[in-house]
Amino acid sequence: MNLHMYQPRVEFQNLPRQGVALGTSMLSVERIVAILRRQWPLIASIAGGTLLLVLIYLLTATPMYTASSRILMDTRQTQVLDKDTAIPNTLIDPGFVDSQVEILTSDDLILSIVRRMRLAADPEFIGSNSGAMATISGAIAALFGSDGPPSVERLERIAVGMLKRNLKVERVLTTYVLAVSFRSLDAEKAARITNALTDAYIVGALEAKYQSTKRAGEWLQQRSAELREQATASDRAVQAFKAENNIVGTSRGLMSEQQLTDVNTQLVQARAATAEAKARLDRIEAISGKDLAQPTVTDAINNAVITRLRAQYLDLAAQHTDWSNRYGKTHQATVNLANRMEEMRKSIADEVKRIADSYRSEYEIAKSRESSLESNMNNLVNQAGNSGQAQVKLRNLESTADTYRNLYNNFLEKLQQATQKESFPISEARVISTAVKPDRKSSPKTLLFLIGGIVGGLCFGIGAAFARELLNDVLRTPAEVEDEFDIKCLGVLPDIGPDRPGARKTMALVSRDKAPSKAEAALSRYVIDHPFSRYAETLRNIKVSIDVARLTREVKVIGIVSSLPKEGKTTVAANLGHLIALTGHRTLLIDGDLHTRSLTRELAPRAKTGLLETLRDPRTLGQHIQRSKETGLDFLPSFLVSRMVNSADIMASKAMADMLAVLRENYEYIFVDLAPVMPVTDSKAISHLIDGMVYVIQWGQTSRSAVLESISSSEPIQKKILGAVLNGANPKMLKRIEAYKGSHHNSYYVEG
Repeated sequence: MNLHMYQPRVEFQNLPRQGVALGTSMLSVERIVAILRRQWPLIASIAGGTLLLVLIYLLTATPMYTASSRILMDTRQTQVLDKDTAIPNTLIDPGFVDSQVEILTSDDLILSIVRRMRLAADPEFIGSNSGAMATISGAIAALFGSDGPPSVERLERIAVGMLKRNLKVERVLTTYVLAVSFRSLDAEKAARITNALTDAYIVGALEAKYQSTKRAGEWLQQRSAELREQATASDRAVQAFKAENNIVGTSRGLMSEQQLTDVNTQLVQARAATAEAKARLDRIEAISGKDLAQPTVTDAINNAVITRLRAQYLDLAAQHTDWSNRYGKTHQATVNLANRMEEMRKSIADEVKRIADSYRSEYEIAKSRESSLESNMNNLVNQAGNSGQAQVKLRNLESTADTYRNLYNNFLEKLQQATQKESFPISEARVISTAVKPDRKSSPKTLLFLIGGIVGGLCFGIGAAFARELLNDVLRTPAEVEDEFDIKCLGVLPDIGPDRPGARKTMALVSRDKAPSKAEAALSRYVIDHPFSRYAETLRNIKVSIDVARLTREVKVIGIVSSLPKEGKTTVAANLGHLIALTGHRTLLIDGDLHTRSLTRELAPRAKTGLLETLRDPRTLGQHIQRSKETGLDFLPSFLVSRMVNSADIMASKAMADMLAVLRENYEYIFVDLAPVMPVTDSKAISHLIDGMVYVIQWGQTSRSAVLESISSSEPIQKKILGAVLNGANPKMLKRIEAYKGSHHNSYYVEG
């Protein structure tokens, strides 16, 4: 594609500033790989540092040993003395298991262990042998505490807190098993404390059950004595009442009771029959007003005659529908069918009425029988009035006596069970795994810490690498330049500054003098000393791009410009001029930066005349141009006694246009080293006199925002940019970025 035909797809002056940030925030697989390739030293250093900290911790950490035991909540043990063992209840409320966890970690239980094993005198539990941090924190706490040595109670509380800190009790998944584990500096001590804790829990549970059973037995014994007295008194009251009222019981009871029972049974049956007859009558009356030909009505009556009539009716209805569709509703045959259907409906209604009359008669008979039984019942009640009152009272007395007797028997049975449990208490818990002395340390876990250190270090390193890339608003690859600004990137120039590898050797070949002027001179002629370097080859690519643009339009005056100072555009301009002049083309290099005149200091430090004098008198052009003997490059310096305030006007003046017109006739390539775009306006002012521009961007230093603001600030600069070049790339990082090109990519370059 010809460069002169290349037009930006997006107008920079209309592009919002935040567009760059949005564009750079999009990550693709290629960009992720590129970031990892560029930042692998940072990732490796962070991962190595993290791993080193982990190793230091592992070497300095005090090893801890953990002993574990397990306790099962088993309710079947408590059913040994239960009376009803045929249907055991083996389910335990999960809340009960969680409550046992709290009991195992309670202060009272742990305090008993501390006192039994005398842990208040153990340095591990009172903080005197707990490490440097514990010693320091203890000393600080002592500054705010009371004077004098700590009391025994305080030492015990400290030991309880330390033991709880290293104790872990948890439920094993959804089972009824509790896992008890304890950490200690001594493996044998960890096992002893764990076993002592489980034993104390079992003994405490048995003691609590014994005390509970004892209190329940005492209460049951007292309550049983009261119930015995009440039952005896109730039996005496029953016997005395029978004697007073001359009531003698038989095997079948009193005659009046038998009669009342029989009549009552018959009355209940009569009422049920009446209710049934009433329900049938209500149902037949409820459906009498409905369409009796409907299936719901027929099904409700469930009468064979009605069912047969309805079937005939349905046949006639189907035939009527067929004839109506075939001959019409007014046809005589259709009318006859309709009349027969109406007769069927009347027959069904008559049958329903007959059934209703039958149901009504049955209801009246049942109602009369019920009334007769009720009258008989009332007579029997009146006859048995006197004896009934005494019998009712007797029954109340017997019921009270039976109640007290049953309560007394139940309480007596419970008292016997409580007495047995008190003499032989059983706990719901039992130890199923006793703690043994651990043969290896539980913490720190060396392998886990090493894996965590490596993984964590890599995660931190990768995170730092991505943060460094995404937060650093700079350009490092041609793809970033082209994606961000739609400008063709002509190449990446490696750093050739004094600090680069091999630069000292290059400086020595130029001169033994280490003065800054000599170093700058060596940089400006780098392509002469290293014609086969990557730097020189990238400049040749810029020349090729310029030549391609010259195929379709005149491109003789080329400006070398950058966004900010110190981006290396002067060095690029000098080496590009030398490179093209070496090929035999008539080439002129102009120092157009009237503010710093860096190019003049590098190529012609002794010049006293130059660009300004030529603009005053174009006829003296030949007197001010200096030619390089090695390359044949013509150079027009700039000499100023003091900095000018109207430099932009001079660069945009008619004299400058006339001078460039004369130079176009005598030179094939005219390079102008222009001032940066952002600090001053000289480049914008002369842009209409320039055929094309090469935009220099400092690799890894110049921000995207600065480049975007510089390019979008001037439409002529946008249209005349032939391409951009990234300058000053770190050779080592550049090699990592371009690792995908293979190991032989740089074999053609000779850096010297």
